[in-house]
Amino acid sequence: EVQLVESGGGLVQPGGSLRLSCAASGFTFSSYAMSWVRQAPGKGLEWVSAVNSGGGSTSYTDSVKGRFTISRDNAKNTLYLQMNSLKPEDTAVYYCSKYSSSNWPYNLHAYDYRGQGTQVTVSS
Repeated sequence: EVQLVESGGGLVQPGGSLRLSCAASGFTFSSYAMSWVRQAPGKGLEWVSAVNSGGGSTSYTDSVKGRFTISRDNAKNTLYLQMNSLKPEDTAVYYCSKYSSSNWPYNLHAYDYRGQGTQVTVSS
């Protein structure tokens, strides 16, 4: 059974940092691309970032470029999202998700599994 368990969310002031983690199990983590998506209050899901299976290629939505860094540790079956210079508009539930291939597809929302999410609130 595929399981994706996010952690690391919380309340942070504008300009602060958080690191999200996603512990993966039930599949060969190192074989699949992964991504982070988020859902702000009252809004739809927004794709944030993706990383290929080996960790050597990454992609970001424009609003987080230069502030967020996605990475993975295939030895630990864990996906990360380092978030710096956080803004109130980053407030959302953040989900990690698994793609069905080693690279992310053209449709960035075409993941086959998604975790339960972790809340990130950016507020003073």
